[in-house]
Amino acid sequence: MIVSGLGRGLKRFWKDDRGIGTLEMILIIVVILVIAYFFKDQLFQLVQRLFANVNQRTNEFIKD
Repeated sequence: MIVSGLGRGLKRFWKDDRGIGTLEMILIIVVILVIAYFFKDQLFQLVQRLFANVNQRTNEFIKD
């Protein structure tokens, strides 16, 4: 009796798609975070190069 009620509840939960937009957004955020974690060293180096370039150009602009 309890098992059949639990089975029906799980089926209703599985078929319910009201929160699907939220679930998709959470999955997208998780994928982005996992990719960022695996490529964090490369991303960090890229940001450092960008800031070094900005700093160099700023110094050149100030000297002129």
